[in-house]
Amino acid sequence: MSASSRFAVAVHILALLETNANQALSSSSIAASVNTNPVVIRRILGRLNKAGLVHTEYGADGGTRLARAAHEITLNDIYHATENCRILPLHASSPNQDCRCGRTIQPVLSSIFSSAEAAMQQVLANKSLAEVVREMQAQAKPPVVQPS
Repeated sequence: MSASSRFAVAVHILALLETNANQALSSSSIAASVNTNPVVIRRILGRLNKAGLVHTEYGADGGTRLARAAHEITLNDIYHATENCRILPLHASSPNQDCRCGRTIQPVLSSIFSSAEAAMQQVLANKSLAEVVREMQAQAKPPVVQPS
């Protein structure tokens, strides 16, 4: 039962693309920054491309760039592009309906979890990629490293 890191990696990828807006980046150079395999990056880029957040040119001079301005991309956009399941899922299998606890736990948790997820999505909807990049640059004690 591990949580997915796709969302965090996707934000990293898009922040890197924004900080290198003057050039298209290869999946290998992005992977070096994320410290993962380029295949992982390409899978996430596929989701981001499908959502209209990035554009990839293929070939020797190819690479990936943002498809929209960073201030137009919210963290909620990125979340929905990369995650396809609930943040707080209910039981994988139905609890025992002959048990009073098993019979009542899911409706109670469902209401609580839905409220928590709505609150999280509201926070993500109010934060743009541009704001994330500004916060990163403010924390960088030398400036953010540009890939070669």
